[in-house]
Amino acid sequence: MKCIFNWSGGKDSALCLHHVLQEGKYEVEALLTTLSNTNRRVTMHGVRQELLQQQAQSIGLPLQQVLLPENAGIDAYNELMQVSLRPLWEQGIKQSIYGDINLEDLRKYREEQLAHVGMQAVFPLWGRPTHELVREFIHLGFKAVVVCVNARLLDASFTGRLLDEQFLKDLPAGVDPAGENGEYHTFVFDGPIFKEPVKYKLSERVHRTYGASAKPDDDCFAKAATPIYDTGFWFCDLLPA
Repeated sequence: MKCIFNWSGGKDSALCLHHVLQEGKYEVEALLTTLSNTNRRVTMHGVRQELLQQQAQSIGLPLQQVLLPENAGIDAYNELMQVSLRPLWEQGIKQSIYGDINLEDLRKYREEQLAHVGMQAVFPLWGRPTHELVREFIHLGFKAVVVCVNARLLDASFTGRLLDEQFLKDLPAGVDPAGENGEYHTFVFDGPIFKEPVKYKLSERVHRTYGASAKPDDDCFAKAATPIYDTGFWFCDLLPA
């Protein structure tokens, strides 16, 4: 079955794509990613477009980019995604795959929005314990760097670090080990789905805040009602090496 794979460039996406490619049930036609039209960075993660493109090239799959207007609200986002997905449905792509794990409100939101264009949401990692998933990611040989953290829960020193066992040990109590509640986000630069590593350099750390009416990415539309959501984030900029 033909599918589109929703690609953030982070650990959950990478692990999910690995499972999908290994299973062979779905034929992944392309990676779909949303970016800011203003600064050409992956929404929420803040990763530069050049690094995203290098990821897709190393993985060997086409990249379809959806450019979001600055401060796009939920209605504008939904409309833009439907415009982007309808041509895919017309090409026979009826499934849209996500790396989500256990956020029920987010799953419901995705399923409802896809129904408008006649597509079905697929969640290969759904319901698995997050501590098992993040360790499977590490043990499979994936390598990722932390590019964004929720400033209320983690300080700036957590950005720019590799996602490894020591990182997991250093997480404060109450922080999900896989960052499933938006505690941290990553950029995957190597692993079993890559032909070669994506080279990068660490750059400056930046603190950014987002107004309550301007959520920084599609995940946060669904997460905004949860207690852990906040509007302040630390980012570590990555430069192509």
